[in-house]
Amino acid sequence: MEYAKTYTARWADMDPNVHMRHSAYTDYAAQLRLEFLAEQGFPMQRFAELGIGPILFREDTRFLKEISLSESIKVTAELSGLSADGSRWRIVHTIYKADGRPAATVSVDGAWLDLRLRKLTVPPIEMAAAMRQLDRHESYADIERSSK
Repeated sequence: MEYAKTYTARWADMDPNVHMRHSAYTDYAAQLRLEFLAEQGFPMQRFAELGIGPILFREDTRFLKEISLSESIKVTAELSGLSADGSRWRIVHTIYKADGRPAATVSVDGAWLDLRLRKLTVPPIEMAAAMRQLDRHESYADIERSSK
């Protein structure tokens, strides 16, 4: 399923050059991931009940075009990788300008953390199934568990 949302670039998102600051791109990508999970039955309250949370190992942003104040932006999420048990994942977000041109890509590698044990964990089956519903990015590759 395509997952995308439209947002408006806010004053708080701007830098001194009056275009969207670098970290705002990753903020919108993170917001989209949380909204997706909430719509799949995993709002923040559910994470607290389960005692797990998402963590990132890597976040890479490629800036392509400027985004201006009050510009409408579309943010998408595509699955770039997933382990068989759903414990590790990669997502590519594309942030589009109002005219449809890509403004940036935000790629993240993440996993699920057991908040009590402070160790990586396998998510509930339903959460892994929700992640599998995202469209696959052209770079998709299964994530193999390391033997370490």
